[in-house]
Amino acid sequence: MKLGSCTRRHFFKTTTTGAAGISILTSNKTIWANQKPVVGEGEFRFECEHFWGVLPDAHSYGGASHGTAFDEQGQLYVSHQGTPGSVFVFDPEGKLVKAMFPEHSKGKGRASGHGIDIRKEADGKEYIYLSPSDGGMAFTKATIDGEIVWSRGKSELEKDSGVELARYRPTNLSFGQNEDVFLGDGYGSGYIFRYTKDGKFLSVFGGSGTEDGKFKTPHGQWLDSRDGTPKTCVCDRANQRLQWFDMENNHLKTMDGFLFPADIDIQGDIMCVPDLHARVTLLDKGNRVLAHLGDDEAWRARVLDKSEKMRATTDKWKAGKFIHPHDAAFDKAGNIFVAEWVVGGRLTKLRKLS
Repeated sequence: MKLGSCTRRHFFKTTTTGAAGISILTSNKTIWANQKPVVGEGEFRFECEHFWGVLPDAHSYGGASHGTAFDEQGQLYVSHQGTPGSVFVFDPEGKLVKAMFPEHSKGKGRASGHGIDIRKEADGKEYIYLSPSDGGMAFTKATIDGEIVWSRGKSELEKDSGVELARYRPTNLSFGQNEDVFLGDGYGSGYIFRYTKDGKFLSVFGGSGTEDGKFKTPHGQWLDSRDGTPKTCVCDRANQRLQWFDMENNHLKTMDGFLFPADIDIQGDIMCVPDLHARVTLLDKGNRVLAHLGDDEAWRARVLDKSEKMRATTDKWKAGKFIHPHDAAFDKAGNIFVAEWVVGGRLTKLRKLS
């Protein structure tokens, strides 16, 4: 079922875990469990726990694990390309609580889960926002229990914005200072659409290009208020840079030096940028690099060598090395959870060392 504009209707199916059939998604789980290398340096050292989280039989990330977000209970929501549904929810110990949003799946393990985030709004309730990476599916706001509040598909975006979308395949979303929400059409037109929390269209900016203010795969974005002034920071992935915009969508600055930045999370003064080219970068308040976690040029060359088929060849993976970090999220303790774009999916918990 494809989603279009709607009022409130039920949009939730769950599966709960049983005592039997629990397994970590790797054939070498014992080996991986015993390997917890440390990455980073100084104040920014983390112990790697690869393949964090357990899934029952018949549950799979499929082609990839994609997005990460925490609710106020400390539960981790992970969007994926597998089955069932398109989002798995884990408790803080890594046990699966439920699977959600089957409507963002075409069935038979072909989900389109991609961008996901959660926030508490002025009414005191938490809401989930989703951007499935499928042009036939809808940008969606739902309650924390999975009931649809509103959704917008391609036709609504075109009508609202006046932009004709010859290509449309959204990637990610972010929030503004006034409970606005931004949707990036990263795999499609390169535009970023801005709506209110109630689904009212506000503006559109960007589009495809290499000049400042334009994008080649705006894959993720985030509200950056670390210097006291709110800005939207965009991962302009294929242009290998970050760009910042004020709250009127005017370009402010561009920062080069990235490889293939995929998304952003911020905790305090620290910005975390998972980079699809095998590393995770931490930046300080002044956007100086604090650490490139897992960075290794020789390893990256192997990851990017198509003949290696690294994305799908788990027996080549090494502890303490990333393949394709796609999203990352801080928990309340400052640990970082990294989801990777690899066949079968992989979550890595980076446990912060004091």
